[in-house]
Amino acid sequence: KDILYSVLQKTIRPVWAVRGLHKSAVEVLKRPAPEDTVTASFGKFISEVKPQHLSSVVLHRSKRMVLDSIGVGVIGSTTDVFELALQHCQHMYAPDDISSVYGRRGTRLSPTLAAFVNGVATHSMDFDDTWHPATHPSGAVLPAVLALSDMMSANSKPSGLDFLLAFNIGVEIQGRLMRFSNEANNIPKRFHPPSVVGTMGSAAACARLLSLDPSQCSHALAIATSLSGAPMANAATQSKPLHIGNASRLGLEAALLASRGLEASSLVLDAVTGVAGFNAFYEDYVPQPLKLPNDDSHMFLLEEQDMAFKRFPAHLGMHWVADAAASVHKVLVGFGPGTVSPAQVQDILLRVPKSKYINRPFPDSEHEARHSFQFNACSALLDGEVTVQSFTPAALRRPDLLALLSRVRMEHPQDNPANFNSMYGEVQVTLVGGDILKGHCDTFYGHWRNPLTNESLRKKFRNNAGAVLPSEKVERLIDVVEELDRLGDCRALLSQLQ
Repeated sequence: KDILYSVLQKTIRPVWAVRGLHKSAVEVLKRPAPEDTVTASFGKFISEVKPQHLSSVVLHRSKRMVLDSIGVGVIGSTTDVFELALQHCQHMYAPDDISSVYGRRGTRLSPTLAAFVNGVATHSMDFDDTWHPATHPSGAVLPAVLALSDMMSANSKPSGLDFLLAFNIGVEIQGRLMRFSNEANNIPKRFHPPSVVGTMGSAAACARLLSLDPSQCSHALAIATSLSGAPMANAATQSKPLHIGNASRLGLEAALLASRGLEASSLVLDAVTGVAGFNAFYEDYVPQPLKLPNDDSHMFLLEEQDMAFKRFPAHLGMHWVADAAASVHKVLVGFGPGTVSPAQVQDILLRVPKSKYINRPFPDSEHEARHSFQFNACSALLDGEVTVQSFTPAALRRPDLLALLSRVRMEHPQDNPANFNSMYGEVQVTLVGGDILKGHCDTFYGHWRNPLTNESLRKKFRNNAGAVLPSEKVERLIDVVEELDRLGDCRALLSQLQ
């Protein structure tokens, strides 16, 4: 090769000489050193960040996320969409009894299929946590980490702290990628964010749990990029939970493929002109390297940006209008016999952000109802709250509810952006006699600015998990998750989910 290179140097004239150009007129592109790329910095972070970089705040918040995610996954195992996904996996794939399935005693699947069905369960009721920029971080990561931990031999299970570190890495990668784009701050229009960043987060968490080296971690992210994406057209349908299931499953698969030596683009997270990588999803994507922490210097995003936990199973935007409508309900019940009647109401005006896929005047299914400003406002106006039972077929068909829905109008004020960090919900009810009642919500209870107390979060968990599991197992899960960072291995958690 050295001889050939020497010959070529002497015989091939430079391009600028052949074309009559001055050497200085030619732009010489220098390929960045691999260790200087954004992609490499993410791989290095995933591989080398240490448990001691998890502050007490991050540990506390991430354990709350784990508990809530398990709870919504367990109650999600009672839904039709979960049953369909589980039957598909059992009938189409050979048995592989390795990883546990939420809410099904004695049922096990391969790790990737368990990650899939448990991810579907987690999002089947739209009850899972939400972050800012807008995504559902836990549902994409936790099922994959649980399934992979199940796969590991008894003497190589991760410690509780290592389990939480992998989970937090998966959450961190999602947050970092979304902060590289201004578009990501807004309620999505084109694709469902967890189908993209969730897949990346799952891959990152699993790569860490597999102890991959920095290069393999980078490849896991690049492979995951090729397995990402789902359109918003499938929001409010039975297919939306598949977005989370696929993110969890495909991220795990990406990490497993990288562990076997499969390679992908070494610049997938970098902004390379003319060749789209991750910026295929976010056109205003401006990436920055992720610095490896020195000593205790790294601050996980979860420390500065807390999580939103939902009080009822619906799109996050519904919580603003539900709280605003519930405040009007309290006034209305004082006007009559302790209940709200459509006969009292002449007109209902909602002032909400403009977002097409959650503007559904007459929802036909529970999934559409979970994505309808109108439905959730009217349910709260009628009942004083929105609950799990608000989305049953009987509740959707109530004549009083349908009568209220027929009186709803919507406005989209300029000062009310489609952004979970700055939007508001306002419900104005004009009564038959001409009186006007108004409810306004800037920050609902459960939002990251007004988080659920531990008592409220555990009450939600008990209600959700208790729909399937015996009370002693529910209480044991609460205790195990609280102790997770102090457990020598995570078998205590895995055994409770079996």
